[in-house]
Amino acid sequence: MTNPADLSAADLLDAYRAKTLSPVEVTEAVIARIDAYEPKLKALYAYDPASALAAARASETRWFKGEALPLDGVPGTIKENIATKGVPMPIGTAARDLVPATEDAPVAARLNEAGFVTLAKTTMPDYGMLSSGLSSFHELARNPWNLAMNPGGSSAGAGAAGAAGYGPLHVGTDIGGSVRLPAGWCGLVGLKPSFGRVPIDPSYYGRVAGPMTRTVTDTALMMRELSKPDTRDGMSLPPQEIDWLSLDIDLKGLRIGLQLDPGIGIEVEPETKAAIEAAGKAFEAAGAIVTSAPAFMTRTMLDGLDDFWSQRAWADIGVLTPEKQAKVLPYIFQWAERGKALSGERVYRGMSQMLAIKDAALKQSAPFDFVLSPVSPVPSYPAELASPIHDPDRPFEHICFTLPANMSDQPSISVHAAMTKGGLPIGLQITGRRFDDLGVLRMAKAWEDLRAPMPAWPSLLPSGEKVSA
Repeated sequence: MTNPADLSAADLLDAYRAKTLSPVEVTEAVIARIDAYEPKLKALYAYDPASALAAARASETRWFKGEALPLDGVPGTIKENIATKGVPMPIGTAARDLVPATEDAPVAARLNEAGFVTLAKTTMPDYGMLSSGLSSFHELARNPWNLAMNPGGSSAGAGAAGAAGYGPLHVGTDIGGSVRLPAGWCGLVGLKPSFGRVPIDPSYYGRVAGPMTRTVTDTALMMRELSKPDTRDGMSLPPQEIDWLSLDIDLKGLRIGLQLDPGIGIEVEPETKAAIEAAGKAFEAAGAIVTSAPAFMTRTMLDGLDDFWSQRAWADIGVLTPEKQAKVLPYIFQWAERGKALSGERVYRGMSQMLAIKDAALKQSAPFDFVLSPVSPVPSYPAELASPIHDPDRPFEHICFTLPANMSDQPSISVHAAMTKGGLPIGLQITGRRFDDLGVLRMAKAWEDLRAPMPAWPSLLPSGEKVSA
């Protein structure tokens, strides 16, 4: 029998309705999983099993009374940099004072209102500026598929928790790939919604919050709640009625671009390229019209954004006392310190590259309904490194496929494509037209139906050993 910790949110809700499982049973099973796995995985921050069980008991009462909420009794996690009332938010760095948050951020509020059972926050790197689980505050997060490897980041703990079965629903944030990269490297579905689709606080150019789950349907269930309005985000989209669970799509005649070269950065390695080409052929066999999508990222774009983001980071780090600066992850400090000497003109020109990337991305994708690409040019890399090439002078060479959608406001999703011969997941990225979040989910669901079956989720227990509530 499937461990309740490995059931999807959709299956749990069905089981609660049928009274074959209770929220308390499921939460106890997930807590048992966490207790067995977390000493090796290090995915969690502010883990609070007692509060989770109390929330599960309240949910059980609502189900008994026929008053269940949309996600009632479904357990999972929230990324550390999404405020939850009463919990300090270190944003991954030991340099930050631990001050309890005074209120829930919009994402946490919507989940709580839906009956979600929050087990913990999830770990992230310093200031969210790494595609890695490396942090000066949190212990090193690891990838459940291979503990020597990186879960990715900056939603590092969320990626690890999702793949390990710490409940079915997790949420991360993404400003250059921080949901999709860990989702791709951990075998999950990770949606970067259209900019403004999910209200967040504080908002910032290109920054979004999005679901990280094992299935597209579970991502849709989360989006039904996360996309509800919140006046605290002045950059959010107007409320829109979307039937998030309407996931069928007719692939015949759809125009799909296949992009295998971003134009700059790390070269796509052969197994990744083969997996994405195979996805393109599968969509073509199902009736879509698949043609090559051109590269468009340039060195000027990538280096300009590096200038702007490093100066932005230094604006935060440079005002710290020397004692606090010494606590920042050395890689991040070295990268951010470069911003100190940049001229105003150079920073302005760097910031302007956000619009240049947006313009180029929208022009590239205009002939297509959707664009397929790798999430990352390479599979996961050693856990102790800050990036696949671990060079603070070239920090963004691996995000050239994910970054553009953050700048262009487009919805973009990672969904598992294949496994490497070494047993690591490869992510397929599907990017849609601006604001067509539902279309992207439908394409991802179509891919789930087309692809080969997923391998069994990884177990961190000794061979033959089982864990249950």
